Amino acid sequence: MIPSSLLVRLPNHLGDTLMTLPALDRLSSAGCALTLLGKGWARSLLAAHRWPVHAVPAGLGAGVAQWRDLAARTGSPRALLFTNSFGTALTARLAGLKASGYATEARRWLLAHPVPVPARWHADMHTAEYYDALAAAVLHEPARPVPPVELRLEPRAHAQARALLAGAGVPETYVVLCPGATGRHRGREKAWPDFARLTRWLLARGERVVALPGPGERARFEQVLPGAVVLPEADVAAFGALLAGSRLVIANDSGPGHLAAAVDARLVSLFGVTEVEKTRPWGRRVTVVGSAA
Repeated sequence: MIPSSLLVRLPNHLGDTLMTLPALDRLSSAGCALTLLGKGWARSLLAAHRWPVHAVPAGLGAGVAQWRDLAARTGSPRALLFTNSFGTALTARLAGLKASGYATEARRWLLAHPVPVPARWHADMHTAEYYDALAAAVLHEPARPVPPVELRLEPRAHAQARALLAGAGVPETYVVLCPGATGRHRGREKAWPDFARLTRWLLARGERVVALPGPGERARFEQVLPGAVVLPEADVAAFGALLAGSRLVIANDSGPGHLAAAVDARLVSLFGVTEVEKTRPWGRRVTVVGSAA
């Protein structure tokens, strides 16, 4: 039976949250009323999609209380976990919810509806397909060709992006560089090391190069993007609007790259240590350069 409403735990990272959008749209189109739980930035990111979004609190007790409160308010005892962690399954179980999710990390016994991990996940299955297959299991539907990620943005986000550009004196035509990449993958840095050389090359060709740092990234951006316009920080929706208005985006395999693809920006996605087949941006105008080799 297809649930009439679902509490949905989003992934913790920007790129993964964006890659759930085809699955969320699929569930919504099937008639499921969705209430989403995720990181604090998810509310701004998904504001134009009109799903209620709640920030997940720190601590198991607070998380259980939030699940119980939302279940009571929405009348939904059903939950869907896009996360693979033991902790999110435990939170849902302690809150008395009937949770569906992939049977990973020895958490099968915590789930009311454990879903086997697809065999293709161990081969060439993309993360967007992985999330969509979980939605298909909830809906009792077969697999499908998964459409590109499509993020809608509110007019406020576009207005904020225009204000940022105007404040920095940036014309309508500009290129965005996204040199950030969090952490390491299999002991190797995810960040491409030649953004400084690329910045100088673009500037020499007459391009206006801009970047939008996240919290704590400004000093590094100014160092690795010499001569670029480093804009003031803004929320993730305004960042999406900035990317959508660009002539070109060049990004590491990172959340901003996925954001660019989701708003249909022309994107060059740089890979060097992560698996292209699983994590490449799932968009219409994406060119992938490099590989994990």
